Amino acid sequence: MPPSFAPINTPPAPAGPAPSGGEALGRSQGGFSTTIHLRVEGNGKPLVAVLTGGERHEQIALEAVLDRGAIRRPGRSRPRLAGDKAYSNPLARRLLRRRHITPVIPTKPDQRRNPRFDRAAYRERNRVARLINRLKQHRRVATRYEKRAINYLTMIIIGFILLWI
Repeated sequence: MPPSFAPINTPPAPAGPAPSGGEALGRSQGGFSTTIHLRVEGNGKPLVAVLTGGERHEQIALEAVLDRGAIRRPGRSRPRLAGDKAYSNPLARRLLRRRHITPVIPTKPDQRRNPRFDRAAYRERNRVARLINRLKQHRRVATRYEKRAINYLTMIIIGFILLWI
């Protein structure tokens, strides 16, 4: 086979949040995309943002989201994490239990049902979706004009600050 027609192997991208040199760009048929993983406090105010490529699974960024922005709460109650079904697997639940966080995550149809699932607490998860809608009112966050991931994350943090003011 002539060298110009030789097959080229491309190594797979490493799993996890974008490393310091990564630009958090995922490839899809529509072009490039970026996913913003958020942690929100009880009243819907943003605390932490982690960027990954758009095609990455949510669970890849779970540990990075939990590692950033720890908050000490008064009292003896355990903190809770409400997530969608993408976080409903044994690895994610084990990680949350190890950190003494109560998971409020529904089970998938192929999993055993959790009798202690708190449906009322899960309904509060809509605060994350409302926060994303408020962030997307800033055009630079909604469309990612920035080429570099660090610049895009800076725009998101500026949006966080405007929401906290």
